[in-house]
Amino acid sequence: MRYIFLIGIVILTSCVADEKNEIVFKSVEIIGNKNIELEAVEDAIDVSRGNIFAFWKDKTPRINSRLIKTLPETLKSFYDSEGYYDANFMIGENNNSIRILIDEKEPIKVASIGLTSDFDISNFILNKENSVFRSKEFIESKKQIIDKLLNDGYCSYDLDAKAYIDLEKHRADLVYSLKKGDICTFGETVIKGADGIDNNVILSRVEALNGKRFNTQRVKDTYQRIEDLEAFDTVLVNADRKIYNVVPIDITLKMLENPYYFSGGIGYDSFAGARVQAQLVKRNFFSNAQRLTLTGKYSMKDKVLDFDFFKPAILYYDGYYLDFGLNAGYSDVEYEGFGEEKEYIKGFMAYQFDRLLLKGGIGLENVNIYDLGTIDPDITYGTYVLNYPFLQVIYDARDDRLNPKNGYYFSGYLEYGMPYNTDSNDYTKFEFEARGIYTYKDITFSTVGKIGTIEEISGDVPESKLFFGGGMFGNRAYGYNELGTITSPTEFLKSGALSMANLSCEVNFPIKNDIYGAIFTDNTMLGNTSYDFNGEIISSAGFGIRYITPVGPLKIDIGSNINDVSQFSIQFQLGQSF
Repeated sequence: MRYIFLIGIVILTSCVADEKNEIVFKSVEIIGNKNIELEAVEDAIDVSRGNIFAFWKDKTPRINSRLIKTLPETLKSFYDSEGYYDANFMIGENNNSIRILIDEKEPIKVASIGLTSDFDISNFILNKENSVFRSKEFIESKKQIIDKLLNDGYCSYDLDAKAYIDLEKHRADLVYSLKKGDICTFGETVIKGADGIDNNVILSRVEALNGKRFNTQRVKDTYQRIEDLEAFDTVLVNADRKIYNVVPIDITLKMLENPYYFSGGIGYDSFAGARVQAQLVKRNFFSNAQRLTLTGKYSMKDKVLDFDFFKPAILYYDGYYLDFGLNAGYSDVEYEGFGEEKEYIKGFMAYQFDRLLLKGGIGLENVNIYDLGTIDPDITYGTYVLNYPFLQVIYDARDDRLNPKNGYYFSGYLEYGMPYNTDSNDYTKFEFEARGIYTYKDITFSTVGKIGTIEEISGDVPESKLFFGGGMFGNRAYGYNELGTITSPTEFLKSGALSMANLSCEVNFPIKNDIYGAIFTDNTMLGNTSYDFNGEIISSAGFGIRYITPVGPLKIDIGSNINDVSQFSIQFQLGQSF
């Protein structure tokens, strides 16, 4: 079993009091609510139960005494939005506590929905007949209808949505009238503020192309792709102007004031021990949004010095472009049964548009596989010189890169080791990955399947080129790359595999606010024969916690082998694996 520990410091602040302006929190008791959940009422009036991670603290619900005088108005507004316009409230208070008695009374219900439209919007009307009328659902319906129209290219729509409320009869009559108008197209792109950067570099990131059908997602993608250049302090992409049915794109940029970025840190995990890492990035390196990155890592298990250079739009013609990248470095990494020392250099060209990424190049590696003290007969040690072209194809149709809720993703990778002399290694390596994500009522179902195979045409492939399993992106009952060739549902070798298959399924469900729970299963096959996917499988299952952050979910998972529960691992990750 393996443990990966995260040690951090959390600073909690509660209330600050001074002699002139003291802040007092009083306990709150809410009774009488029958149809509206207690937690929703507490959130509406800003009741605090303390930080969920501070489990040692009192969780009694409390409210800032300064908010007490606003409670009648706040509760009235909240219950109106929930459809209970006649609700009454009685508020009692003493020195230490507040008691709120709620009489919800009869709600307003949707009596009828009138719809006149030349565009199908039925799926976006959230209020249903005979249900309680909630104004937030009515407002959200209009937002979703407009979003759908804009995403489908209709920017000249005429939408009239009204809710007629009869307080005496406790009924709401909803009326939707829509004319979608004509199809809109993108107009000319106007760029301002890109000092020292060729316009072609910016245009290579524009997906809202002149003459193409208008789509708000393409505007968002254009913003994200310009932001990814890391050459600007501010990026604004506006599609607010409309000339008849043509929408020009206005891009306003502010150049970086400080092009240097440094990050570093010290960490610890039980596998590698103490770890030191540092990275220096020079953005807009010699202008034109070029980027130079130097990365260093050191621990008892791995040492890495990596150099990365990126030049966007090295070739550009009539909306088509190619990026160029160069990666070189040195690494010394210890696996379970061997070590790998490597010098490497890779060059590539890449093209990306919409959801498609094409990337091809050539790599050179000088690899030394060495013994860690106990020679394993299943592992071939020695020095290898590799020369291989490679091709990667990715199609990403997820709705968000950091924390997707719906969509799918495909990735394929092909590598061919070229025989440049009689002693060289001749091989092919292929990998394919497919992901699917679907969310229903805040519950997200995710699955990812991977297959791969290596064919040794002549000579041996370095051990580190083979397939291994384990870790957050593999089988979570084991540490990263801990699994070698699998011989039974509980046993495996230290040597790598020539064929690999992995299937992971996960369900994420809300617990409270930005905290989610997860249950999952991982299933891994690693065989010692090319194109053979009928080998033994190690299956695991487990549970985890996710905390949603602006840069993706913070994940902690505990996985165990279902055939040997004593074999388990605790995994930590920042970011999504589906």
